[in-house]
Amino acid sequence: MEEKRVDSQGRVSLPVDWRKQHLGAEGAVIIIHRGDELIIKARGDRKPSEFFDKLKAEVRSDLSDWRLVRRELLNLEGAV
Repeated sequence: MEEKRVDSQGRVSLPVDWRKQHLGAEGAVIIIHRGDELIIKARGDRKPSEFFDKLKAEVRSDLSDWRLVRRELLNLEGAV
């Protein structure tokens, strides 16, 4: 564990040994905001979508009209 300060431009410096061990040459990370936490994960070969929650739902609305889809999904939430 390390305590670091965020600079005026929002940057955080990671220790060099952590970068070498976890980030490799690409150096890409994914930052996840959950409640009062910020989680930094090495991206590696993973797609960012792997870090998002997934939900399966049957929708009858035409997917070209996202307002209708959203309304339908919000109504499904109350029916559960």
